[in-house]
Amino acid sequence: MLKSKKLTLALLINAALISTTFASEQSESKGFVEDANGSVLFRTGYLARDYKDVAPGIDTSSFAQTAIIKLDSGFTKGVVGFGAGIIGDASFKLGENAHTDNQMIPTHNDGSAYDHWARGGAYVKARVSNTTAKYGTQVSEIPVIASNTARLTPEYYTGLYIESNEIKDLTLIGGKFTKNQWSNDISSDQQNLDSAIFWGAKYKFNDQANTSYYGVDVKDKLERHYANANYSFAVPNDANVTLDAVAYNTQWEAGARTGSHTTDNLADRENTIWAVSATYNKDAHNVMLAYQDNAGNTGYDYGGNADGLQSIYVPNSYLSDFVGNDEKSLGLQYNYNFKNHGLPGLNWTTAFVYGWDIDVRDQAKEGQEREFFNQVKYTVQSGFAKDASLRLRHSYYRANDEYKSVYMPDTNEWRIWLDIPVKLF
Repeated sequence: MLKSKKLTLALLINAALISTTFASEQSESKGFVEDANGSVLFRTGYLARDYKDVAPGIDTSSFAQTAIIKLDSGFTKGVVGFGAGIIGDASFKLGENAHTDNQMIPTHNDGSAYDHWARGGAYVKARVSNTTAKYGTQVSEIPVIASNTARLTPEYYTGLYIESNEIKDLTLIGGKFTKNQWSNDISSDQQNLDSAIFWGAKYKFNDQANTSYYGVDVKDKLERHYANANYSFAVPNDANVTLDAVAYNTQWEAGARTGSHTTDNLADRENTIWAVSATYNKDAHNVMLAYQDNAGNTGYDYGGNADGLQSIYVPNSYLSDFVGNDEKSLGLQYNYNFKNHGLPGLNWTTAFVYGWDIDVRDQAKEGQEREFFNQVKYTVQSGFAKDASLRLRHSYYRANDEYKSVYMPDTNEWRIWLDIPVKLF
């Protein structure tokens, strides 16, 4: 483990010292103010879950409005460029919102919902050649410790992130986060993160083939590794096929949380989840077939150890992630773009996933689950409202009694997002 961290650090340092044959990002800097940009995303979010077996007919909806702001400076000129930025959100609830268990709205100590709230922070950054370091509040897109962006507001991390692009087609990353704030947390360190050290690399072989690897060590909680490779190629009739393979391996320590998938052996929990998919794309049609498989002595679990509530970059992930102990799942997804009907910004996605062979603790019979997913999204293509979008998403989830007892009850879920982005400068 320590050798991996040292190797990553050495690669980042060496990459910063290599003279390259392509232009340096820092040498092209126009200045602190000249390259600055600012934006506000106005989002109205609604999420409701109808738990059929637990509370049928009970209002479980969350409805709120937010403004997510990002102000980002350019870099000063010179060999070393410096910059700074602010990221945050200001929100208020719409309606009573008596139910607050959707990670949408923060709660007071008595469990009641906040009427209005604000979160966020600042960061500083520096750049040498094509290597950038950023310290402060930020949203993570690293597959092993990814911020949740599927709620009203994003999940934030605080810490150091370094990215190096000194070698053509190779991106190296590394860093350390010391605070984690869920989407419905008020405090910037509400998840009590001690430290999460991460590293990784992404390489583009050509326009057809890409590969990546990432790792993270969350102190006293877990160690996780991720690998991905994909290859795209043209087929007859102006179509394209993409083959993709992805895998996670996670080992949890005794003090970690693994939710409903906890096994009796608390000091030796391990999971490997892998998936392969094939996607066929032709004109307005896109079809994906995916197989996903879990191995180890527990199911895959994420988010509960300040390891990112979106650290699930696998194809069969919708409302359920199909990550039960020993679970296999097969998914079929279809997407249609209405561009040939004069509506290029309108997309419909439908999917069905079936999971089986789940090893449910204390149950003699294997678990099974299934989900029917539909989403319609329209994005304005031009005019004063360009890039504004409305998204309606519905999931129909069912499982047998054995798996419902440890995972999730039968659920009908609705999500409605209205996003209006505004560019400030």
